[in-house]
Amino acid sequence: MNYEFDFGAVLAYWPLFAEGAWVTLRLAFFATVIGFLFGTLCAVARTSGPTWLQRIVAGYVEAIRNTPLLIQSYFLIFGMASIGLRLPILVGATIALVVNIGAYTTEIMRAGIDSIQPGQLEAAECLGLSRTQVYLHVVLRPAMERVYPSLASQYVLLMLASSILSSVGVEELFGISNRVQSDTFRNFEVFVVLGVVYLALSMLLRVAFWLLNLALFTRRRKLGTPI
Repeated sequence: MNYEFDFGAVLAYWPLFAEGAWVTLRLAFFATVIGFLFGTLCAVARTSGPTWLQRIVAGYVEAIRNTPLLIQSYFLIFGMASIGLRLPILVGATIALVVNIGAYTTEIMRAGIDSIQPGQLEAAECLGLSRTQVYLHVVLRPAMERVYPSLASQYVLLMLASSILSSVGVEELFGISNRVQSDTFRNFEVFVVLGVVYLALSMLLRVAFWLLNLALFTRRRKLGTPI
């Protein structure tokens, strides 16, 4: 075996890797925030909405959770373009990620909502809280606190799964690595660098979610419950 490793040739492209990592983080951030809001609304609809709405949400969740993200991305990005709705590639990619993570968020938040005891709701009603106050302070916040570790892990996986979007033309981190490979022909070195960068991004996100956990859930911090 006469292969000689040359990481210098790959690291010379660090500005491209930094650009790709920034795109990946932006996709993950917007998809996480919008996907959480969308998934939470779907979870509320599935637990408390009318029957017809529950069935629609259930169908959406099953369709998304049982099809690959790549197929969903092709369908949403190129499908919308085929009917004349042309969006910037990053906007289309974000929509695809939101639709995907929204289904998983729906099920995670639904589990949290179902864990709320009926007695807590009755106590809130006895205190004279409005329906909105009950949902915000007695249902959604405690539900999110209980499932927060699952949500955080799912959103880290979302960031890693964004690499699939390189197949539809998004120049995020993995997409940039394909360009570097074609220029340097150093496939092994590129994937080593790529793995290190993804590991660093994952750790960065976990630290961010840990800090968010400390800010949002004071009770969890007092009890010393891990994220």
